[in-house]
Amino acid sequence: MKALVVYDSVYSNTEKIANAIGKGLEQSAEVKVRKVNEVDPKYLNEYGLVAVGSPTQAGRPLPSIKGFLDGIPADGLKGIKAASFDTGMPKEGKGWFLKLVVKILGYAAPRIAKSLESKGGTMAAPPEGFFVEDRGGPLSAGEEERATAWAMGLVKA
Repeated sequence: MKALVVYDSVYSNTEKIANAIGKGLEQSAEVKVRKVNEVDPKYLNEYGLVAVGSPTQAGRPLPSIKGFLDGIPADGLKGIKAASFDTGMPKEGKGWFLKLVVKILGYAAPRIAKSLESKGGTMAAPPEGFFVEDRGGPLSAGEEERATAWAMGLVKA
C-alpha cells in the first residue's frame, strides 16, 4: 500500500508529528511525507491511505490545509482510507480561558476529518490530537512516539 502524509506547520511541531506518523506507516506501507504546498490534491487516488494534519489555530486548520482540502475533487478520496491529526495545547491544566476557547472552538483534526469524509474518504481512525507545551512548542513529552504508534494502528484499520 502507498500512504501519503500531508501537513503544514508553523513552529515545526506538526512537521515533527507528520514525520513520526510517516515512521509508523513505513513499517507496512510505501510512505511519502510532504508539506501541503508540495502536493496536488487532484492526484490522491494513487494512495491507499492519506493522512492530513495541521496546527490548531482558533479551532481550525491553517488556511493552506483548508485550501488543500477544498481542492480535492468530489469523490477524490473514494475507496481511500483517510486520517486527520493536529497539534495544539491541551485544555487540561492551562487555565479557565484556554478551556473555554477549546470548548467553544475545538481542535483542527475533527474539521479536517469532516472534509476528508466529504470527499469520499473512509476514516481509518478518529481524529487525533498531539499536544505542545506552549503555543510555539515544544511538543509534550512522548508525543512523537505516540504519533508513531497511532500511525501503526492506521494500517491495521
